[in-house]
Amino acid sequence: MDVRANKEYLDFLTRNLDEFTKIFGEFMKMHVENTGFGAMAVGIAPAVFPKEGADKERIRVLTDELNRLAGTLMDLSQVTSVRMVIQGAGSLDPFINWQRMLEPKPLLDASVVQGCCLQAAGRLEGLKAKAEALSSPSIEPSLLHPLVWAAAQRLWNDGHLRQAVAAAAEAVSGQMKQLTGRNDAGDTSLWQQAFSSASPQKGKPRLRWPGESEDQDVKTMQTGLLSFAPGVNMVIRNPATHVAEDFTEQDALERLATLSVLAKLVDKCQVLSGEADGSLVAETDVTAFGNQRPKISGEDK
Repeated sequence: MDVRANKEYLDFLTRNLDEFTKIFGEFMKMHVENTGFGAMAVGIAPAVFPKEGADKERIRVLTDELNRLAGTLMDLSQVTSVRMVIQGAGSLDPFINWQRMLEPKPLLDASVVQGCCLQAAGRLEGLKAKAEALSSPSIEPSLLHPLVWAAAQRLWNDGHLRQAVAAAAEAVSGQMKQLTGRNDAGDTSLWQQAFSSASPQKGKPRLRWPGESEDQDVKTMQTGLLSFAPGVNMVIRNPATHVAEDFTEQDALERLATLSVLAKLVDKCQVLSGEADGSLVAETDVTAFGNQRPKISGEDK
């Protein structure tokens, strides 16, 4: 990813540049520039001298802090394209090399460093505005289906991304098992049976998309769920549970989002049970969070 489009990193550079500029200003209050009337050996002597009576220990502390901050700004010159072209020395990063103004035959002076700081700050503002304008939508994990995020959150926050996905997948399968009252087969098989177009049997309830069973949209959703739910189990739950290879954050987030979609679809389904004599019974659906939804009674067509 281009760091110039990464607002978080641009904010980091902005904060540290602001701190660098502030400390540099304090540093210069304890120094005098070797310019103007009374300047000594300009171009040969350092561009900056400590003021008479300046606190040497404080200068040392400020110098150390400027060097630390300069290290955090190692990409600033490249990101903002703020560099100095010095004859005989080539292109120079004015932030990392700020101390060159303290050396004999200085390649920088204080006004140049300050000017570069101002220009870099302005360019960072422009880059952040551009990054915001071009930013794409993102998924907020905490807004996923509560069942999914509740199962994944602790593992996710600890950096165990694959295990977080596995836990969320188990929770969604558990949601289906709770609704159907079944745990007598493998999860893929149970998903297939739950959304099967066959009539429910004693001990084998079905999950049905709400609406008239002859409605084409309802048929499409039912057929889609019959493929989607077992597919999610096979391509998301099984690898997360049985394959040791870890996930990237993006991969894991996409899988959690898919599980969230499935959990929300299951929430909308109705549970239809069959009796031993072949009659159908409408149930009261209880989700993983105890929310009751009335069932539509009638025969399974």
